[in-house]
Amino acid sequence: MNVPEMFGSMVFNDSIMRKMLPKSVYQSLKNTINEGKALDEDVADIVASAMKEWAVSKGATHFTHWFQPMTGITAEKHDSFLSVDKNGSVIMDFSGKELTKGEPDASSFPSGGLRATFEARGYTAWDPTSYAFIKDDTLCIPTAFCSYTGEILDKKTPLLRSMDAISREAVRALRLFGKHAKRVNATIGAEQEYFLIDKKDYEKRLDLRLTGRSLIGAPSAKGQEMEDHYFGSIRPRVKDFMKDLDQELWKLGITAKTEHNEVAPCQHEMAPIFDNANKATDSNQLTMEMMKKVAERHGFACLLHEKPFEGINGSGKHNNWALSTDEGENLLDPGKTPMENAQFLFFLTAIIKAVDEYQDLLRISVASAGNDHRLGANEAPPAIVSIFVGDELESVIEAIIEDKMISKNSLSSHLDIGTSVLPKLARDNSDRNRTSPFAFTGNKFEFRMPGSSFNIACTNVMLNTAVADALKDFSDELEGSEDFNSSLKKLIKRELKKHRRILFNGNGYSKEWEAEAERRGLSNYKRTPDALIHYCDEKNVALFERHRIYSLKEMESRLEISLDEYKKAIHIEAMTMIEMLRRQILPSAMRFCSYLASSLEVKERNGLHVNADKLLCLKLSALCDDLLAKTDELDECVSACPSEVESAAFYAADKIIVKMEEARKISDELEKMTDKSFWPIPTYSEILFYV
Repeated sequence: MNVPEMFGSMVFNDSIMRKMLPKSVYQSLKNTINEGKALDEDVADIVASAMKEWAVSKGATHFTHWFQPMTGITAEKHDSFLSVDKNGSVIMDFSGKELTKGEPDASSFPSGGLRATFEARGYTAWDPTSYAFIKDDTLCIPTAFCSYTGEILDKKTPLLRSMDAISREAVRALRLFGKHAKRVNATIGAEQEYFLIDKKDYEKRLDLRLTGRSLIGAPSAKGQEMEDHYFGSIRPRVKDFMKDLDQELWKLGITAKTEHNEVAPCQHEMAPIFDNANKATDSNQLTMEMMKKVAERHGFACLLHEKPFEGINGSGKHNNWALSTDEGENLLDPGKTPMENAQFLFFLTAIIKAVDEYQDLLRISVASAGNDHRLGANEAPPAIVSIFVGDELESVIEAIIEDKMISKNSLSSHLDIGTSVLPKLARDNSDRNRTSPFAFTGNKFEFRMPGSSFNIACTNVMLNTAVADALKDFSDELEGSEDFNSSLKKLIKRELKKHRRILFNGNGYSKEWEAEAERRGLSNYKRTPDALIHYCDEKNVALFERHRIYSLKEMESRLEISLDEYKKAIHIEAMTMIEMLRRQILPSAMRFCSYLASSLEVKERNGLHVNADKLLCLKLSALCDDLLAKTDELDECVSACPSEVESAAFYAADKIIVKMEEARKISDELEKMTDKSFWPIPTYSEILFYV
């Protein structure tokens, strides 16, 4: 396998464009990509022709505008290159207009009231900053998506706007330090966790197929308590899947780098190399799609739900975030002496201010029905947003606030591990804290709250915009100062003191921290609706309007979409559970009960002891009665759900979920007592420990 030759072979990337486009056209396109200049129509025609020629040479017959509507997944409408010339002959053609603009139906995607059925027109617009690629013999052109009246209906457009905002403010801030970068990029490395289970088990579980998680299921006798799966030897069947996945991703120019077993049985992780936020988001959407496709080839089902199985770890997506200039300087690199690195402290302070002031937006960006099951459990940070900076940076921050000196040698730069055979290990400037939502990890921040199935665009829109706003405030204050160094020192000290409440290096799972966070005034929105209702708070609307990310109308539509999505997810889960309980679990348990009763009758006629038979039969019969009652209660509860979106979301959280938990508890007890041959669906022990 020639990896360098394979890598990006299905991508219309810079090297291909350089080869196939006239020099002037290539330069015009690069100016569009790098500087946001409008693309001339004639240039678009030439690019489209070259793109079509390349795609056809790779076996492509169709093209599509590949976009990211508010469903959280991607969308595509395929058109063939086939056309008919004036002589009636069939030709392969692709114009600049077809490249730059498409017209999908905008009323059939979530719009939060921005579009109605009779207002169907929408537009997709080519995003030249993310390379086109070939998937399934189709040329996929990354695009933005908007309505006929111009409102944004996708996740890419606000991300691009937020990238422009943070670049604009970071470039402006760097000038204060005598640097003249042309652009600063938010760079992302998205670690993707997922489960692989046997496809045969998946097909037998209606809950996994319809909702992505097991709605019922008693714990397996063994779970993850032996801690023997994490970083363990990868099973050959899974290794074959990973090898195949790597190759598919490499062809698409996705830098799949790290792969390993995660903590829970059947759970794994893939991590790429950093890229700018736009490309990283596109790549992660493709990664999730490819994981599911490749899993099918290997007899697996890939689960991307945040909590597929109760009682073991769920899956997240760690959003590693940094800032880098077009010249390659990482603005979050503290260097060997962070106390003396004024530029680093400036950007660090801006991030601390941003996270503190907009902690609600970061929580909102990871809010979903699935993620509510995961946050605060043993594998994910709590719902309270805080920042971990590590001991060294914490001592630096405290020294700045208290006007104290700090020793450069306060921490050893190397670890002595007690043997001359092994080399000395360089010590990082911070430990790791798996309970921290937003942790500094050497030269980047790791935001650990996003769920496995999430489109990371929303998280990075929130983060980019909040940090851009803090940088703007700082630059506004410092640009007119007479003594920059003195003013900078005062600003950093003041802002660190003001926002130190968001800093926490301890155990995020402890009850003490929850009480301490409340005392500090930090928000703690444990459920999705509790967080979402703060989306359109006055300060948040002002933030996004100030940086031209969203209008109030666009924010209100996103709030409605998110609340409705939450309600629908719970509704589907409840209806799926009702169907499984009525058509599978109850009939099976009652058949077993009848079998026991028949056996009991035979034993009694033959004078055998039947105490155990009677007790078991009575317990099963009582549980069946209770489960039937709870199933009916759940059904009535779902039927009574109000129609208004916000009320429905809170009703789902307050009422429906409670009824589901009550029914599940009884069903799981029945599973423990029912003969295996009667139980209608694969159990946890069968699903999680397949051969």
